[in-house]
Amino acid sequence: MTPKEYQFLGKGHRLVEGLEKVTGRARYAGDMTLPGMLHARPILSPYAHAKIVSIDKSAAEQMPGVVAVLTAEDLLTKNRVIASRNSAVLAKERVLFRGQPVVVVVGDSPAAAQDGADAVLIEYEPLPVVADMLQAMTPAAPVIWPEGLPRDETDLTAAHAAVAKETEVMKRAPSNVHEENHYRRGDVEQGFKEADVIVEHTYTTSIVHQSYLEPHAAVAEPDPLRGSLTLYTGTQGQFMVRDEVARILALPKSKVRVVPLTMGGGFGAKYGIIEPLVGAIALALQRPVRLVLTRSEDFLTTTPAPASRIELKTGARKDGTLTAIQARIILDNGVFAFAIGGIAATLLGGYYRCPNVQLDCYEVITHKPQAGAYRAPGAPQATFALESNMDELARALKLDPLEFRLQNAAETGDPTGTGEIWPNMGLKLCLERMKKHPAWQNRTKGADEGIGLAIGGWPCFMTPSAAICRVDSDGTVRLQLGSVDISGVNSSLVLIAAEILGVSPEQVEIVQGDTHSGPFGAHSGGSQTTYSMSGAVANAAQEARRKLLEVASDHFEASADDLEMRDGQVQVRGVPDRMISLAELVEIAQTKAGGPGPIVGEGHAAVEENAPGFVVHLAKVMVDPETGQVTPTQYVAVQDVGFALNPMMVEGQIHGGAVQSLGWALQEAMRYDEEGQLLTGSFMDYAVPKFDSVPGIETVLVANPSPHGPFGARGVGEPPITAGPAVIANAIRDAVGVRITEAPMSSEAVWRAMQEKNER
Repeated sequence: MTPKEYQFLGKGHRLVEGLEKVTGRARYAGDMTLPGMLHARPILSPYAHAKIVSIDKSAAEQMPGVVAVLTAEDLLTKNRVIASRNSAVLAKERVLFRGQPVVVVVGDSPAAAQDGADAVLIEYEPLPVVADMLQAMTPAAPVIWPEGLPRDETDLTAAHAAVAKETEVMKRAPSNVHEENHYRRGDVEQGFKEADVIVEHTYTTSIVHQSYLEPHAAVAEPDPLRGSLTLYTGTQGQFMVRDEVARILALPKSKVRVVPLTMGGGFGAKYGIIEPLVGAIALALQRPVRLVLTRSEDFLTTTPAPASRIELKTGARKDGTLTAIQARIILDNGVFAFAIGGIAATLLGGYYRCPNVQLDCYEVITHKPQAGAYRAPGAPQATFALESNMDELARALKLDPLEFRLQNAAETGDPTGTGEIWPNMGLKLCLERMKKHPAWQNRTKGADEGIGLAIGGWPCFMTPSAAICRVDSDGTVRLQLGSVDISGVNSSLVLIAAEILGVSPEQVEIVQGDTHSGPFGAHSGGSQTTYSMSGAVANAAQEARRKLLEVASDHFEASADDLEMRDGQVQVRGVPDRMISLAELVEIAQTKAGGPGPIVGEGHAAVEENAPGFVVHLAKVMVDPETGQVTPTQYVAVQDVGFALNPMMVEGQIHGGAVQSLGWALQEAMRYDEEGQLLTGSFMDYAVPKFDSVPGIETVLVANPSPHGPFGARGVGEPPITAGPAVIANAIRDAVGVRITEAPMSSEAVWRAMQEKNER
């Protein structure tokens, strides 16, 4: 069938769990209560780097309601090397970042646990702190890991994008640069010699928190008879968390069960940060334990997006042809490794066709929390730098900024920044669609107003996945899944089953399996869930359909090719009075000897090639000349979505990503002082976009079907966040003539830049 012939696919459908959420009936990890459950309260290090001299538990252990006061020596992880935030269950001997868990107090109530935590006395000996990534790179800086950075057996970076991470890798003595990669094609020096215009700037972005509504929370329940552990948690990838907990706690995977609950947002951050700790406590005490981080604890001890510094030089000829791109990319990964330089390089050197590219990536260790994934990790940073430079090149060449991009935009088969080849992509299609949009065609601006344009993109990812489709004797279709829905994916998957089986989407139910009961499914990250799961669901539904038609064929004594399924019925094509309901067919199948048996279809999919998603964003801003305050007044987001299975959910993803990108652009920053102390550790200090500061966001969906994705679908979740900082910077430049190279672009930074311009 073609998209025009679909009955349900490509049409909006409500959020399947929406009623649960708006009525407050959805169950989150923080809502879980189990018989005999205890409550945990972590004590976090007040220092960024210090030796643990002593821990006095005595007063806390005497507090009413306190069940246990535990240190690293009291847990089964006491001999495990701490090599990542997930494995940093409790600190041993020294603390490495402000917010590292040192002690955990367990009580029979949250209040008792907190009282006990307040009574624990810990003596520290402060040690030298390396908090600035540029300082960390100097020869004089203390080496944080003098024996070499410990490495975990798993690499969570690989969960977020299908990109090559290494080409030429530098081997070196232990230093605070834990990974150094270099990517080259052509001759950059020759490229700059051929350029008529060269633009060179240094761009910086701050550490940015994912700012999900629900702080990290988990409940662990041990089973002493089976020696197993069950975890109830809001996670983006239940199988990944199971594997991490099993690895860190030295348990067989079969002994760890993860039950995913409703999530209050994740955006890349919820892959097992606190679950190993909660599991270790529960196993030590042989009692169920719940831990819910406070908002301040969540800011201090989780894994935000890394700060970046990108020194970028670009060159072009008078005719607009790019000749060279050269960049030095420095990322602040905190105290453990989380390398995303390969992703940043993929995009920075891959958005545009350019014969000469040199990208030098440095991943730096500092005494701060380990960096982690935040919706398209590395992409907002790389895009901010490149698209700002592209804007300046277009101005210097006196070229239309959209035509300049269209002239140089990468196409299918062109190389990425790491030397891989782009699969089917739709960047040019997005530019052409924006070119025709009234917001671009009829752009006008008043005093202190500016219009910016920027592209963005994401390579996307894919994971082999499975699904089960069961049709019950009342006609209900049940999809059993092992993936976790954090973005409305299930509201698209029900449409696939409904389309194939000819039933109303209201007849399709989702059965959320856990790691014991659910078929293996893609985790919800990397813009891959719909892309990976849709094929599995479609194949499972097709198998169920085949069995139904087999029963119907025998019932009607007609060929299956002569039958059609629609509105919950199977009928002989062209004979409307000969029909039978799916419910009746299931009844027959469940009682007929020699038939196909109960109607259960198993499906799997293993897509071989990713389907990158690209965007073109336009923003109009008003800049207050007296204060530097930037107010976005218009926003248009054009995105290649392949085929929108459920346009309502797709548009919601674009809206959410665009708003988060405005936070990156104008407000959000985790600020640390020279001693590694977090200065913006609550929503009183850490600003996020608010309803009254966000303009209306118009979405334009470009249908460039993926050749490998089910129904032509592409990943859509991450591309919308990539262009925001750049498009706002370009709009500010258009409004008041200053180039802001630091994100977030605060009112003060804009005001100072305007003053400097006026003083010249």
